[in-house]
Amino acid sequence: MNKVRLGPCITFFPQPTTLISSVDATGAVNIMTASWAGLVSKTPPSIGISLHHKRKSYENIRHSGEFVVNMVPATLAVEADYCGVRSGYDVDKLAISGLTTGSADIVFAPLLNESPLNLECRLTLEVPLGDYRLLIAEILEVHIDAAAQRQDGGLDATVFNPLVYLGGLREYWSLGEKKGQAYKDGLALEPQK
Repeated sequence: MNKVRLGPCITFFPQPTTLISSVDATGAVNIMTASWAGLVSKTPPSIGISLHHKRKSYENIRHSGEFVVNMVPATLAVEADYCGVRSGYDVDKLAISGLTTGSADIVFAPLLNESPLNLECRLTLEVPLGDYRLLIAEILEVHIDAAAQRQDGGLDATVFNPLVYLGGLREYWSLGEKKGQAYKDGLALEPQK
């Protein structure tokens, strides 16, 4: 295989597409798309997410110390893209996207109802990385769509249908099929001016 050098950049794939739900000091909910997310420990179960320090979600998490990581199914590619290209400082992304929330069991931040996999998280560590902050959180509870639970106790992966992001290419894919154009398709949800 012939290789071409790209230099240091963020081209690495696939990356999971997640929606991070958080609440601000008034209890208002914000959701944002984050693809820089991944498990970092099994004991204790922990996840890391990396957010720009000027994001509304970062401010919310710093205030509350908790959040929910919601896995995005491929059917929500447009909605997920929208929640990544607009700021919670400027718009109510839940209202525009049509996504809905429900109560979590442990944290105040809500679960995304349309997500087949939700992780309730409590912040344990923050690492500054330039303009970004790596937030490490303990996973306190995991929720899955009941349809994913097989009778034998296993999980049916087809119910999750995860949307992945190809960083550098700015494309969303399901497992084998392109689902949308990142930083573009979600804008179709905004009212025409």
